Amino acid sequence: MKVPQDIFAQLQGQFGQFVPDMARAARDDFETQARAAVTSVLSRLELVTRDEFDAQQAVLMKTREMVEALEKRVAELEKSPKAQ
Repeated sequence: MKVPQDIFAQLQGQFGQFVPDMARAARDDFETQARAAVTSVLSRLELVTRDEFDAQQAVLMKTREMVEALEKRVAELEKSPKAQ
């Protein structure tokens, strides 16, 4: 029964020589495909940079402050006797 074990050991040794190369090629192929997929998805999204986001947030805050000030002013004008 030693013959099957010897054959198995030989096959395992020969296969073992190819597995690292096959695994490396598979990993490289997977990484390439994954990068392409992620790049494709990200390119279709409407993303902005953090700087652009922060700039728009600042504009929004300033606009909100202006609207609140105008609402207050309108409320004051509506209360004044001249408005009636």
